[in-house]
Amino acid sequence: MLCLKSFNEAYLCESEELVARDDIFSKYKYALAHIGVDFYQEDVQEALLNRIEGFEDAIRATLAYWYWLKEYSRPFYRNACIIQAMNEGWDSRYWKDSYLDNPNFKNPCNIFWEEAGKVWGFDVRNQIIADVNSDDKGYEYVMFRNGKTISLLAARRLGWERLKEYALEKY
Repeated sequence: MLCLKSFNEAYLCESEELVARDDIFSKYKYALAHIGVDFYQEDVQEALLNRIEGFEDAIRATLAYWYWLKEYSRPFYRNACIIQAMNEGWDSRYWKDSYLDNPNFKNPCNIFWEEAGKVWGFDVRNQIIADVNSDDKGYEYVMFRNGKTISLLAARRLGWERLKEYALEKY
């Protein structure tokens, strides 16, 4: 999944400031992606990069608003909403920490890691898989202890038994 550094205009930001905001962004990016925010849209990137004060509040307000609109079956204009929240500095007074408990808001890499432990057993998983992660461009992958790497999407398509065989075979 993307990080703020991978956006087109990220080079215009101070690196320390960008790192701090990216830590916040990382906490919410899967939730924003699930509600449909298009991080490749230039004006969305610009809004996320330009908001310094109240960055987390604006993200939380967007997610709280999404929950409210969903509850009342009203339309949600995701990109316009995040842009407006960032530009106007929405506050997060309606935010509930429980909003992040939504299983659709979880990091797919962490979900895969947990599922592998349940399917193969935690000891076997730890012996086979070195890491499940994503790069700055959003490429999600599984890295095995034997040095092989496979995309997370391909790993899911293989299924658990074939993936285990792939991970255990020699080059």
